Amino acid sequence: MESFTPLTAALGGALIGLATAVLWLGNGRIAGISGIFGQLLPPAQTVVWRLVFLVALVVATFVAAGKLPAMREGGDVLAKLVDAPAGWGVPTPVWIAIAGLLTGIGTKVGNGCTSGHGVCGLARLSLRSLVAVLVFFGVAIVTVAVTGVV
Repeated sequence: MESFTPLTAALGGALIGLATAVLWLGNGRIAGISGIFGQLLPPAQTVVWRLVFLVALVVATFVAAGKLPAMREGGDVLAKLVDAPAGWGVPTPVWIAIAGLLTGIGTKVGNGCTSGHGVCGLARLSLRSLVAVLVFFGVAIVTVAVTGVV
């Protein structure tokens, strides 16, 4: 954990909490990214706010990565994605695609994602969300133990 940055982590957490509160109070919707994205195809009647929210999410990520030096490796190089484990013989793009596919399947089976259950569900004291988050963390721990990728 040579890149532990509690200040930027706290700032990021506060901004995530603020964004979810604004969406919930302003639109009456939970900020579950898989649900927001999943309703784009086929288009729901409420496409505009979903697109605005998702575009703002991506743009804000790029702005933060470009403007906050603490989020960079060595202060001047943007962080990059983790490479696939060398011993597995799987190219990194394939590794990322498989991870994304498994994440998508998991969000469908779990009826939500980490943002919906972990941020919004726990804030609403949902027992179902607590169970989901415990499963998320358990699987993450096992995945790191098996792959050795941190």
